[in-house]
Amino acid sequence: MSYLRPGQRASSQEDDVISAINTTPLVDVMLVLLIIFLITIPVVTQTIQLTLPKEVNLPTQTKPENIILGVDDKSNIFWNISQVKSDEELLARLVKVAKMDPQPEVHIRGDMSSKYSSVGRIVLAVQRAGIVKIAFITEPPARN
Repeated sequence: MSYLRPGQRASSQEDDVISAINTTPLVDVMLVLLIIFLITIPVVTQTIQLTLPKEVNLPTQTKPENIILGVDDKSNIFWNISQVKSDEELLARLVKVAKMDPQPEVHIRGDMSSKYSSVGRIVLAVQRAGIVKIAFITEPPARN
């Protein structure tokens, strides 16, 4: 049995000093910083080098109701063989044929050196007219 001296208190678990560091707030702050970091990083998309097939088209069956739109290297748009003067004229003609039943297919032929935006203008006009069947016509490479 131990005796207490005057001025000495009995030790209890409440009076013991805790020597461990509370890491919960540190972990919380680190998780918040990690989330902010992940959200603010722009997603970098990388593509791999591929060699795409040269011949991917099947022979098209030309039907009289199909519409063939072409773009030359000077960004001129052609309806079959006649030149379309403006995008508005193209849209008006497409709206007229979109009402046909069954709806015709639109085949787009783009010159290899034509700008992508020229073909994009045709696709946009076809979509605005409400025509749902669009096809791109390509030529297979020459066989050696």
